[in-house]
Amino acid sequence: MPGLVFHEGGSAKCPHGGEAITVSANKRVFVSGQSVALVTDRSAVIGCAFTVPPGKPQPCVSVDWSTAVASTRVFVSGQPVLLQTSVGQGVSAEQAPQGPAAVVGTSARVFAS
Repeated sequence: MPGLVFHEGGSAKCPHGGEAITVSANKRVFVSGQSVALVTDRSAVIGCAFTVPPGKPQPCVSVDWSTAVASTRVFVSGQPVLLQTSVGQGVSAEQAPQGPAAVVGTSARVFAS
């Protein structure tokens, strides 16, 4: 599915509203002066306040991105680029899946499919 390209300066959220900060391994392709994010990049999460009963903190600490909803035609160093339609998996410090994370802010000019 085509969409706007996600980059380091873009915005993503964990399923509990925490901010996902992406630092890309890509240092070759840029959009709006920012490195394009790849499916192999992990995003660190800050501000997730998720807890499990009986009040044990279990915040998302990272997001793993899925190749299922990344670009199928645009690759950087052999890896698919992330798009506005990309979905990731929030992960706790114990590597427990926490739910879907989503891209909420991307480049305003570059589309890929």
